[in-house]
Amino acid sequence: MKLIVKIVYSVIINAFLISSDAKSQNPLAIPDTLSGTTFQLNINDTTKQFYTSYNTNTFGINANYLGPTLFLNQGDSVSITVNNLLADTTTIHWHGMHVSSKNDGGPHTYILPSTSWNPKFQIKDKASTYWYHSHLHMKTNHHATLGAAGLIIVRDTEEAALNLPRRYNVDDFPIVIQSKAFDSNKQITINNAYDSVMMVNGTLKPFLNIPAQVVRLRLLNASSNRVYNIGFTGNLTFYQIASDGGLLSAPVSITRLRLAPGERAEILLNATGMISQTVNMLSYASELPNGIYGATNPSAMMGSIAGYSSNVLNGTIFQVLQLNVVAPTTNPVTAIAAALANVQPINPSSSNITRQLTFAPTIMGMNTMVNGPFEINGALFNMNTINYNVPLNNTEIWTLNNQTAIAHPFHIHDVQFYILDINGTIPAANLQGRKDVVLVPAQQTVRFIAVFEDFCDSVIPYMYHCHMLPHEDDGMIGQFLVTCPATGIDEQNINSSIIIYPNPSSGKFAIENTEGELSIYNLLGEIIYSEKIISKKTVIDLTNQVKGIYFLKLLSENENVMKKIIIE
Repeated sequence: MKLIVKIVYSVIINAFLISSDAKSQNPLAIPDTLSGTTFQLNINDTTKQFYTSYNTNTFGINANYLGPTLFLNQGDSVSITVNNLLADTTTIHWHGMHVSSKNDGGPHTYILPSTSWNPKFQIKDKASTYWYHSHLHMKTNHHATLGAAGLIIVRDTEEAALNLPRRYNVDDFPIVIQSKAFDSNKQITINNAYDSVMMVNGTLKPFLNIPAQVVRLRLLNASSNRVYNIGFTGNLTFYQIASDGGLLSAPVSITRLRLAPGERAEILLNATGMISQTVNMLSYASELPNGIYGATNPSAMMGSIAGYSSNVLNGTIFQVLQLNVVAPTTNPVTAIAAALANVQPINPSSSNITRQLTFAPTIMGMNTMVNGPFEINGALFNMNTINYNVPLNNTEIWTLNNQTAIAHPFHIHDVQFYILDINGTIPAANLQGRKDVVLVPAQQTVRFIAVFEDFCDSVIPYMYHCHMLPHEDDGMIGQFLVTCPATGIDEQNINSSIIIYPNPSSGKFAIENTEGELSIYNLLGEIIYSEKIISKKTVIDLTNQVKGIYFLKLLSENENVMKKIIIE
């Protein structure tokens, strides 16, 4: 009986692949590249023809969909000018990269229409695949889904010394995987359950010619919701060499790779001796356990998502990319390296504190357990609420308790972390490297450890959130400050005699005990108000400004004071 079932299953899969092969007819688009230390990114309202004769409205960065791949070198200092040519405010977040909060591009660092943002920072990250995308509060899903995103490839000397494929679009390929929903006019819709159209690098029904040698595929799950279970036809073995934030200690031999939204993985596929063969990259979603978006049932216990069961991708095996093996290149890589990077996990005994984060629906109910909105520690996101103050150089364990019926990919800004355990079990070998996204299964707990080093700021926070973008936009997000030691400006703030009231305010507030040069900045670093103060009491009126966080700076003969003011 088992043999019959297996044969039937094989026939079904083969029939599916024959059908898929016939439809895979578009060459995979490969994003352009930018390298060096000075970059310019223009975010545009534009259109793209995904379907013949249909112009689909999109966002593009230096292109009509997605953006160029940025090549960065560890240790370089870079300057990136982001020009917002959209009709809407936006942001750009450098996902996975270790930069200061003012350069991180979270929802506080907005870029108004027809303005620019110019972050400057040193590349401290290890060689790996990162990405950038819009992160505007309540519009992240909209902007990223329309195409405001791109890849980042960081190089370092450790990776450069290894015998790995690294020739972009020759033996080293970017693979940005997305599922989308289109309406009858072939416009992208922001719909949580009808994302039944697969694309890679913005290409429908894609194929890629790869040389008959070892090739490197840099996978990014840039979907809003969908979790993929990546594998190849014939259960072909492949090797994961890197997770989100860097190389693993050694290649991990696998036949399946679960990839949640926001996660990246670098894999090697050995096509040596396979010239003229075709290999299909598939998502074996039928093997996903219930409780994951993309499985047969997105709920692990109760509830459903409207329209989910009719989506042809859910709970099935479907094609992601067709790979056609062609002649090898000159100087090919033909073997898988035995060892990779020096990975040094953080010892849990060094932790200064353990923080508990609990995911739950705002209102308990059968459908809210899988649809949300979801809270973290009993609260939805508030731009003016700092959820945690993390002392600079703290080593911390974060415990993520998922009390909902659906898995959540948790992402934290600023740091790379190491997963300690998933529901009490040590993670698989390919999850033991540096990570910034972890899938927290329904009704389970994940613990990770991280060091919050290098950057501190008493005003601008970092984010943590679910990377299912509708969940994030609905408020499943929090923020933390990495606080500086009590020296310099922070210490002067504490001891200063300056008084600001009320704070928060509607925009009109008084300042007492002030004399000197007063400047007020917005989060873009622009001066919105300046005055020479000669009175001990001054009333400031900023009611014409948008709500949010601002900085008040006072320079006098006796002190240099920086204060945060909030307009609400």
